[in-house]
Amino acid sequence: MRLAGKTAIVVGAGQTPGDTVGNGRATAILFAREGARVLAVDRDLASAEETAAMIRAEGGACQAHEADATRDADCRGFVAACLAAFGTIDILQNNVGTGAGDSSLSRVSEETWDRIFSVNLKSVFLACKHVLPVMKEQKSGAIVNVSSIASLCSVPLLAYKTSKAGVNALTHGLACGNAKHGVRVNAVLPGLMNTPMAVENISQARGIDKDQLVRARDAMVPLGGKMGTAWDVAYASLFLASDEAKFITGVLLPVDGGQSARIG
Repeated sequence: MRLAGKTAIVVGAGQTPGDTVGNGRATAILFAREGARVLAVDRDLASAEETAAMIRAEGGACQAHEADATRDADCRGFVAACLAAFGTIDILQNNVGTGAGDSSLSRVSEETWDRIFSVNLKSVFLACKHVLPVMKEQKSGAIVNVSSIASLCSVPLLAYKTSKAGVNALTHGLACGNAKHGVRVNAVLPGLMNTPMAVENISQARGIDKDQLVRARDAMVPLGGKMGTAWDVAYASLFLASDEAKFITGVLLPVDGGQSARIG
């Protein structure tokens, strides 16, 4: 019950269909298991409802809410919905992201660049913009943004890398600007994860066998030669959202099996 009595918004609490669990769904479930009341936000309401049903089946409190996090009105709407349902907002986790269609500078299209920045960075900006006034008035709150070690490492996905570096900078700026209000802002930087968005989407986009892709990704991870799971992201988010991290803000926490530690 590390989040007992708290209310959390998880943006991107649905997931891509697949064999494993996604970061947003795992985080929403774990937050609820630890005592939080959860608003599960996703542009795919049916997927958010699936997450909410899983939480309620375990005895947790969760409501699903449909929203496109790249739209100002939708972000304002889910903040209002959370306040109406639960009366407070103690935690915000920004989880939506995409890298579809990304490539090198000469190959990535303007349309793809704009879409990736909108999903990965604008969504975080808008959610924080509408949640922060509530947290500032409360003089407390924790925001956890999901970035990526791609923001730090050499990868061939220019728009994804640059947008996630923007998430890091936004996290730092909001942490510095809101510490005096008692609001903490941190980011989790996942590495190679065995999630549907990564495995199913990439295997389809590249036209390669899913098991072959999993083996190749596993081989790149220093710690145990195996990818992480969405639960690794969820537990890192849980720590940063909890009072155990009450003296931590502005941190970029890699959750990557040591991949970003490879220097030189």
